[in-house]
Amino acid sequence: MTRALTQRQAELLTRLEALFLTEGFGHFTLDDIAGRLHCSKSTLYALAGSKEQLAVRVVGRYFKGAAERIEKRIAGLNDVRKRIGSYLAGAAEELSKASAAFIADVSDFPPTRATYERNARAAADRIKSFIQDGVERHVFREVHATLFAEMAGLLIEGIQTGVLTKRAGVSDAEAFTALGELLLDGLQRTGASPKE
Repeated sequence: MTRALTQRQAELLTRLEALFLTEGFGHFTLDDIAGRLHCSKSTLYALAGSKEQLAVRVVGRYFKGAAERIEKRIAGLNDVRKRIGSYLAGAAEELSKASAAFIADVSDFPPTRATYERNARAAADRIKSFIQDGVERHVFREVHATLFAEMAGLLIEGIQTGVLTKRAGVSDAEAFTALGELLLDGLQRTGASPKE
Protein backbone atom coordinates (compact mmCIF):
# COMPACT_ATOMS: atom_id res chain seq x y z
CA MET A 1 0.00 0.00 0.00
CA THR A 2 1.35 3.42 -0.97
CA ARG A 3 1.81 6.00 1.77
CA ALA A 4 -0.35 9.09 1.47
CA LEU A 5 1.43 12.13 0.12
CA THR A 6 2.20 15.03 2.39
CA GLN A 7 0.81 18.38 1.34
CA ARG A 8 4.31 19.46 0.25
CA GLN A 9 4.77 16.31 -1.85
CA ALA A 10 1.39 16.82 -3.51
CA GLU A 11 2.32 20.44 -4.29
CA LEU A 12 5.70 19.32 -5.70
CA LEU A 13 4.03 16.76 -7.96
CA THR A 14 1.60 19.42 -9.20
CA ARG A 15 4.49 21.78 -9.98
CA LEU A 16 6.50 18.96 -11.54
CA GLU A 17 3.56 17.99 -13.73
CA ALA A 18 3.22 21.59 -14.91
CA LEU A 19 6.98 21.74 -15.63
CA PHE A 20 6.98 18.47 -17.58
CA LEU A 21 3.85 19.40 -19.54
CA THR A 22 5.50 22.65 -20.59
CA GLU A 23 9.07 21.53 -21.22
CA GLY A 24 9.08 17.74 -21.41
CA PHE A 25 11.27 15.66 -19.12
CA GLY A 26 13.87 13.81 -21.17
CA HIS A 27 16.53 16.51 -20.98
CA PHE A 28 16.27 17.10 -17.22
CA THR A 29 18.59 15.58 -14.62
CA LEU A 30 17.46 15.16 -11.02
CA ASP A 31 19.73 18.10 -10.16
CA ASP A 32 17.94 20.22 -12.78
CA ILE A 33 14.54 19.25 -11.41
CA ALA A 34 15.57 19.91 -7.80
CA GLY A 35 16.90 23.32 -8.84
CA ARG A 36 13.75 24.23 -10.77
CA LEU A 37 11.47 23.17 -7.93
CA HIS A 38 13.72 24.65 -5.20
CA CYS A 39 13.88 21.39 -3.30
CA SER A 40 16.52 18.80 -2.45
CA LYS A 41 17.21 15.65 -4.41
CA SER A 42 16.29 13.66 -1.30
CA THR A 43 12.84 15.26 -1.47
CA LEU A 44 12.53 13.98 -5.04
CA TYR A 45 13.81 10.53 -4.03
CA ALA A 46 10.97 10.39 -1.50
CA LEU A 47 8.61 10.60 -4.50
CA ALA A 48 10.44 8.14 -6.75
CA GLY A 49 13.71 6.20 -6.73
CA SER A 50 15.08 7.68 -9.97
CA LYS A 51 14.43 10.33 -12.59
CA GLU A 52 12.88 7.68 -14.82
CA GLN A 53 10.52 6.51 -12.06
CA LEU A 54 9.65 10.13 -11.36
CA ALA A 55 8.76 10.62 -15.03
CA VAL A 56 6.55 7.53 -14.96
CA ARG A 57 4.82 8.75 -11.81
CA VAL A 58 4.19 12.24 -13.16
CA VAL A 59 2.99 11.02 -16.57
CA GLY A 60 0.66 8.52 -14.89
CA ARG A 61 -0.65 11.27 -12.61
CA TYR A 62 -1.31 13.56 -15.59
CA PHE A 63 -3.27 10.92 -17.52
CA LYS A 64 -5.21 9.80 -14.43
CA GLY A 65 -6.18 13.39 -13.67
CA ALA A 66 -7.13 14.01 -17.30
CA ALA A 67 -9.34 10.90 -17.37
CA GLU A 68 -11.06 11.94 -14.13
CA ARG A 69 -11.71 15.47 -15.43
CA ILE A 70 -13.10 14.11 -18.72
CA GLU A 71 -15.39 11.67 -16.89
CA LYS A 72 -16.61 14.48 -14.63
CA ARG A 73 -17.31 16.56 -17.75
CA ILE A 74 -19.58 13.89 -19.26
CA ALA A 75 -21.26 12.80 -16.01
CA GLY A 76 -25.01 13.24 -16.27
CA LEU A 77 -25.05 13.71 -20.05
CA ASN A 78 -27.80 11.39 -21.27
CA ASP A 79 -27.68 12.47 -24.92
CA VAL A 80 -25.14 10.06 -26.39
CA ARG A 81 -24.19 12.50 -29.17
CA LYS A 82 -23.39 15.16 -26.59
CA ARG A 83 -21.52 12.58 -24.52
CA ILE A 84 -19.23 11.65 -27.44
CA GLY A 85 -18.74 15.28 -28.42
CA SER A 86 -18.02 16.34 -24.86
CA TYR A 87 -15.70 13.37 -24.25
CA LEU A 88 -13.59 14.16 -27.32
CA ALA A 89 -13.66 17.90 -26.57
CA GLY A 90 -12.42 17.06 -23.07
CA ALA A 91 -9.63 14.91 -24.50
CA ALA A 92 -8.65 17.75 -26.83
CA GLU A 93 -8.65 20.23 -23.95
CA GLU A 94 -6.52 17.96 -21.77
CA LEU A 95 -4.01 17.28 -24.54
CA SER A 96 -3.79 20.98 -25.37
CA LYS A 97 -2.02 21.36 -21.98
CA ALA A 98 0.81 19.12 -23.18
CA SER A 99 3.67 20.61 -25.19
CA ALA A 100 5.17 18.87 -28.21
CA ALA A 101 8.28 18.26 -26.07
CA PHE A 102 6.21 16.42 -23.45
CA ILE A 103 4.43 14.27 -26.04
CA ALA A 104 7.75 13.45 -27.73
CA ASP A 105 9.37 12.49 -24.42
CA VAL A 106 6.39 10.33 -23.45
CA SER A 107 6.58 8.59 -26.82
CA ASP A 108 10.36 8.10 -26.67
CA PHE A 109 10.46 6.49 -23.21
CA PRO A 110 8.90 2.97 -23.27
CA PRO A 111 7.39 3.03 -19.72
CA THR A 112 5.61 6.36 -20.30
CA ARG A 113 4.65 5.32 -23.84
CA ALA A 114 2.96 2.27 -22.28
CA THR A 115 0.95 4.61 -20.03
CA TYR A 116 -0.04 6.66 -23.08
CA GLU A 117 -1.09 3.53 -24.97
CA ARG A 118 -3.18 2.27 -22.03
CA ASN A 119 -4.98 5.61 -22.02
CA ALA A 120 -5.59 5.47 -25.77
CA ARG A 121 -7.01 1.95 -25.32
CA ALA A 122 -9.25 3.15 -22.47
CA ALA A 123 -10.48 6.03 -24.64
CA ALA A 124 -11.31 3.63 -27.49
CA ASP A 125 -13.21 1.41 -25.04
CA ARG A 126 -15.21 4.38 -23.76
CA ILE A 127 -16.06 5.46 -27.30
CA LYS A 128 -17.13 1.88 -28.09
CA SER A 129 -19.50 1.93 -25.12
CA PHE A 130 -20.96 5.27 -26.26
CA ILE A 131 -21.48 3.92 -29.80
CA GLN A 132 -23.12 0.73 -28.52
CA ASP A 133 -25.42 2.81 -26.31
CA GLY A 134 -26.35 5.05 -29.25
CA VAL A 135 -27.11 2.07 -31.48
CA GLU A 136 -29.24 0.43 -28.75
CA ARG A 137 -31.19 3.67 -28.28
CA HIS A 138 -31.65 4.00 -32.07
CA VAL A 139 -29.88 7.36 -32.00
CA PHE A 140 -27.14 5.93 -34.24
CA ARG A 141 -27.54 3.70 -37.25
CA GLU A 142 -26.65 0.02 -36.90
CA VAL A 143 -22.87 -0.21 -37.05
CA HIS A 144 -20.14 -2.54 -35.95
CA ALA A 145 -19.40 -0.69 -32.70
CA THR A 146 -16.12 -2.51 -32.10
CA LEU A 147 -14.86 -1.66 -35.60
CA PHE A 148 -15.84 2.01 -35.24
CA ALA A 149 -14.19 2.16 -31.82
CA GLU A 150 -11.02 0.50 -33.13
CA MET A 151 -10.87 3.00 -36.01
CA ALA A 152 -11.40 5.83 -33.53
CA GLY A 153 -8.69 4.28 -31.33
CA LEU A 154 -6.23 4.25 -34.24
CA LEU A 155 -7.02 7.90 -34.94
CA ILE A 156 -6.58 8.74 -31.24
CA GLU A 157 -3.24 6.93 -31.29
CA GLY A 158 -2.26 8.85 -34.43
CA ILE A 159 -3.17 12.10 -32.68
CA GLN A 160 -1.34 11.18 -29.48
CA THR A 161 1.84 10.07 -31.25
CA GLY A 162 1.80 13.22 -33.36
CA VAL A 163 1.83 11.31 -36.66
CA LEU A 164 -1.66 12.39 -37.71
CA THR A 165 -1.38 15.97 -36.52
CA LYS A 166 2.02 16.42 -38.19
CA ARG A 167 0.75 15.08 -41.51
CA ALA A 168 -2.40 17.20 -41.38
CA GLY A 169 -0.68 20.28 -39.98
CA VAL A 170 -3.17 20.68 -37.12
CA SER A 171 -3.07 20.75 -33.32
CA ASP A 172 -4.17 17.82 -31.16
CA ALA A 173 -7.23 19.82 -30.12
CA GLU A 174 -8.22 20.43 -33.77
CA ALA A 175 -7.71 16.74 -34.54
CA PHE A 176 -9.97 15.64 -31.67
CA THR A 177 -12.64 18.10 -32.78
CA ALA A 178 -12.47 16.66 -36.31
CA LEU A 179 -12.63 13.11 -34.92
CA GLY A 180 -15.82 14.03 -33.06
CA GLU A 181 -17.36 15.43 -36.23
CA LEU A 182 -16.29 12.37 -38.23
CA LEU A 183 -17.76 9.95 -35.69
CA LEU A 184 -21.01 11.78 -35.14
CA ASP A 185 -21.66 12.39 -38.83
CA GLY A 186 -20.71 8.80 -39.67
CA LEU A 187 -23.02 7.36 -37.02
CA GLN A 188 -26.04 9.52 -37.83
CA ARG A 189 -29.14 7.65 -38.88
CA THR A 190 -30.24 8.46 -42.43
CA GLY A 191 -32.84 11.19 -42.33
CA ALA A 192 -32.34 11.69 -38.60
CA SER A 193 -32.08 15.10 -37.09
CA PRO A 194 -28.66 15.80 -35.54
CA LYS A 195 -30.51 16.71 -32.33
CA GLU A 196 -32.35 13.40 -32.10
